[in-house]
Amino acid sequence: MVGTPPELERGTGVPAHVQIERWLLESISRGDPAPGERLPGERELAGRLGVSRMTLRQALATLERDGVLVRIPGRAGGAFVAEPRIECDLTGLAGFTEQMRRAHLRAEARILAARTVPAPTAVARRLEVAPGAPVHEVARVRSAGRSPVALERSYFPDLPGLLDQDLTGSLYTLLATCYDLAPYTAVEHLDPVIARPGDAGELGIAPGTPLMLIERTAYAMDGTPVEFARDLFRPDRVRISVRSGVTGPAGS
Repeated sequence: MVGTPPELERGTGVPAHVQIERWLLESISRGDPAPGERLPGERELAGRLGVSRMTLRQALATLERDGVLVRIPGRAGGAFVAEPRIECDLTGLAGFTEQMRRAHLRAEARILAARTVPAPTAVARRLEVAPGAPVHEVARVRSAGRSPVALERSYFPDLPGLLDQDLTGSLYTLLATCYDLAPYTAVEHLDPVIARPGDAGELGIAPGTPLMLIERTAYAMDGTPVEFARDLFRPDRVRISVRSGVTGPAGS
């Protein structure tokens, strides 16, 4: 429950909705309310603040835009404190499990599919196999904390016994320890996309919600393709970062 609201200052040049934003940000930073908790209803909160619901909605809309709040429509909905976003650094070739370990979170996986399929044309091209050749498809919902973070769909060469392994942990560790095919380099492409109904249902979001697609081809040290993946990340839960540096003479 959010704490005691402040007395809004009039005539200071700071609009009431901005003062409300600052108060809510300070309260949330103290953990009152905590991530996942619901704010009081608009009518109640506006009354406690002595403002109109329109003024309150201005403040809530700004905090939702900034990723501080998640607003869910409907009778069971309302404004909820967003889970803090997780930093995922694409600079090194760390999988989801390792990224969560760095964030001091436990990575979890729910397997949606683990099967051998004929390689679609795009997959065959990335894995450098003939179209229709057998490849392993593994689809998983990855979670950290109390909600899903990403939907992973990976394709691997026809490695013997891969689908008999424990697929709930790090697949990169599995490639390294069981097949001596540790991913060494990768080419990744990022694109903003819109959640389709099936993907939205698995991620616990509404269809049409913006997502970040990361398409990746990973290679072993000798250049052998070992994975082609299309991962969908919730940008309200994950912030993608890439470090860069000068590797040669700096340009002008």
